[in-house]
Amino acid sequence: MLAVSASAIFIRLAEAPAVAIAFWRCALGAAVLLPPALIRKDRFPRGRAMYAGIASGVALGAHFGFWISSLDYTSVAASVVLVSTQPVFVAVLAYLLFGERTTPLSFLGIVIAIAGTAVIAFDRTVGSAAVLGNVLALIGAVTVAVYVLIGRTSRTTGGVGVLPYSIVVYSAAAATLLPVALVFEVRLWGYSGETWFWLAAITAGPQLMGHTVFNWALRYMQASIISGTILAEPAVAALLAWFVLSERPGPLTVFGGAFVLAGLYFLLKGRSVEPDR
Repeated sequence: MLAVSASAIFIRLAEAPAVAIAFWRCALGAAVLLPPALIRKDRFPRGRAMYAGIASGVALGAHFGFWISSLDYTSVAASVVLVSTQPVFVAVLAYLLFGERTTPLSFLGIVIAIAGTAVIAFDRTVGSAAVLGNVLALIGAVTVAVYVLIGRTSRTTGGVGVLPYSIVVYSAAAATLLPVALVFEVRLWGYSGETWFWLAAITAGPQLMGHTVFNWALRYMQASIISGTILAEPAVAALLAWFVLSERPGPLTVFGGAFVLAGLYFLLKGRSVEPDR
């Protein structure tokens, strides 16, 4: 969680387009994990497991593309709080797809979290384009919820190790982002040494020490609990943005963020009494 919380800060410090940052963190992540997987002679997914990994990677690529783009338009605090609503979408999608029941307490949490996001949507202290950034962050929350649910199924039923699974997912995410970069003529290289340093930091920290650890944990823990760890991310990211970037969150973001976190707490508290199905 500490590694993931630093993601927004590293992204702001890397002077590169959003799609390029998303592409490189996935491509470099896969490249770093491939040698140890080959040395260990890990078994790579096949058949359904491979298709599930690719689908998960497409969702992850979409998540990074939308969420990282949101940081160009809204504050770090607002973006991270909104993308952290993923447990709401995990709960809704798990009910629609797998019939997982939602307790009254969880339903209350969903309502409170949605109310909090509505409050944040009206905070334009970072500029008139904040609404666009907030919408992009919410789309990022939906896509990462899909990523978590697919990953939960793959890691518990496919018998695939964390390294092969992560390599397939990150490669699929990079392959999803590459044509987007080419179509929109996004520059993928020619950056300064400082930008490459921050791209490497994003890969080593948030990507490998964050998402890869989440991928490992998906085999042993409920998807709702994995998603629940993001409760700490908005607070840590907002504090880092304040101290490192001198970006103080607006009053509506703070007020709405408190509602969102309270809602997520009730949502996860309610789901903790129901086993995954």
